[in-house]
Amino acid sequence: MTSPRARRMELLVGKAGKGGRDGKAGTVGKAGTVDKAGRAGKGGKRSIWSGVPRWARACTIFGVVLLMLSGAVLVGYETLLSRYEGSVGKADLFGDKAAGAQERKSNVKGPLNILLVGIDPRDAKTPPLADSIMVLHVPESLDRAYIFSVPRDLYVDIPKFDKAGYRGGSGKINGAMSHGSIVEGKNPSAAQGFELLAKTVQKATGITRFDAGAIINFTGFQKIVDAMGGVDMYIEREVRSEHREPNGKHRKGNPYGEGYIGPQAVYKKGNQHLSGWQALDYVRQRYPKNGVPDADYGRQRHQQQFIKAMVSQAFSADVVTNPIKLDRVIRAAGQSLTFNGRGNSVVDFAIALKDIRSENVELIKLPGEGIGTGNGYRGERLLPAADDFFAALKDEQLDAFLLEHPEFRNKVK
Repeated sequence: MTSPRARRMELLVGKAGKGGRDGKAGTVGKAGTVDKAGRAGKGGKRSIWSGVPRWARACTIFGVVLLMLSGAVLVGYETLLSRYEGSVGKADLFGDKAAGAQERKSNVKGPLNILLVGIDPRDAKTPPLADSIMVLHVPESLDRAYIFSVPRDLYVDIPKFDKAGYRGGSGKINGAMSHGSIVEGKNPSAAQGFELLAKTVQKATGITRFDAGAIINFTGFQKIVDAMGGVDMYIEREVRSEHREPNGKHRKGNPYGEGYIGPQAVYKKGNQHLSGWQALDYVRQRYPKNGVPDADYGRQRHQQQFIKAMVSQAFSADVVTNPIKLDRVIRAAGQSLTFNGRGNSVVDFAIALKDIRSENVELIKLPGEGIGTGNGYRGERLLPAADDFFAALKDEQLDAFLLEHPEFRNKVK
């Protein structure tokens, strides 16, 4: 029999689902902090979790994984579990048919390596490219995380992949997903392409196995940010948009050559509040002429900074105590996410990562350089020091490594 409290929560979320489809998101609140039990800190300050039901607390704890570009997603009550977990797309991203193949468990153990890939598909018939590739590493303690980006232009050996009829070769790593996505007689499969990309990233980094993976559709990413009411983040330097006008409309193509013409959206240095389209536009910028002197490495850093800002936003009182907004964020995240936990569900990983907060997420920058210049440019390569980082990751010695190599830390400010 359903308890009165659980019944009240069902009614509350039911109302949120009805009222949250077209309504405008509220204003953004400041992120709060609590200890592991959700109690208020010293000084008698009231915790943001006080009075918040368990399912609502749980809805935020998977944010570190989904907020590569996503939103918080998890519920605690079984009566609500099917609503939210069922909204997340599932696919066999690793070729082991583990998506939904095993009985539900909650025994996720660390250390964990999770591959997060953002795509921006043009249409169903075009093979997808990996527009953003990130690895989330969680040590055995499961209380903190490290995020590093793999340059999408990284020049690598892409292994043979019989499923797609790919013979193997060398090229930019973002193309691995495209090569692996080919399905004879059908539209390309992003899930199948993910499998080849995962194998390629493993070969390039020395990671022997990914414990989970997710594909984030950038079109849905914008909806998630808007559902949260936007995100507050620090812009490290002024950036001018290559693609958007100040009102969000796409800039017109240059009739006399490449690129675009017309007014540009500008993201000024300092603390800024970004809406969905602004956030997506900002983390895409990578040209020195637009204010990103370190090109794709700068874009990687901005993406990582934005992840951290979104994690903080997901834990803010404005989200976790607002059932209508929370429900809207969860549904938007589910619509833009394909997840595979290799036998473990979104909920299982959320429970395992419940102690991670934004201040416990370390942003990593891998050292690299271009191969060739001008018309002879072939891509990027990682410097030898990156091998030392991967060795430390494998040996669970990242904290010691970062003490000796502080240059690997990507600062938010």
